Amino acid sequence: MATVYSLHPDNPQKRDIDKIVDALQKGAVMLYPTDTVYAIGCDINVKSAVEKVRRLKQLSNDKPLTFLCSSLSNISQYALVSDRAYRFMKHLIPGPYTFVLPATKLVPKLVQNPKRKTTGIRVPDSTFCSVLLEALGNPIISASAHILDENGSSPTFGLEKAKLFDCFDKLVDLIIDDDSEPGEEGSTIVDLTDSEPVVVREGLGWEEVSSWLTGVGSRE
Repeated sequence: MATVYSLHPDNPQKRDIDKIVDALQKGAVMLYPTDTVYAIGCDINVKSAVEKVRRLKQLSNDKPLTFLCSSLSNISQYALVSDRAYRFMKHLIPGPYTFVLPATKLVPKLVQNPKRKTTGIRVPDSTFCSVLLEALGNPIISASAHILDENGSSPTFGLEKAKLFDCFDKLVDLIIDDDSEPGEEGSTIVDLTDSEPVVVREGLGWEEVSSWLTGVGSRE
């Protein structure tokens, strides 16, 4: 059974955060809230934990994993960021956006797209995520908690929180509860690997992205 941590949404206890950090560094996988949906995550630097996330999500090694960073400056450690991409991200983060960027050598090969050498990065607008990232000192894997059954459908999609927790109780090591309800819409994904931003998926925050892209010419 997973260890459940019930945290205050605005002021999570440092003692609990320290315990979560310790578990993640030892290879724990957690179910946790973000500013979009509940996610399955782990310490990006623990290979065994990343592999477990891939198994839970049934992802082959050629499928990249998204991870969370604490800030724009933190992103620049893990991705090659052009001036144009920097201005674009600075306008949007923190928030429900995933940016596809060229990966640096700090990104484990098990996380990035092996052919394109790219990675997906988010800076979430979430108190828990921000506090945890600062305490851990490095990124956290963030894969939506939508796992597939043998029929290819997701029995975990759209579940109320109690049922979602029951579903993952024997699949993960930690469950984080900050009183937030599971969202049903993922982040907007924007590919910033080329000269022009390309929207890969419309999700939460799409209106803000669309507004920025429409007027970006006047901002250059």
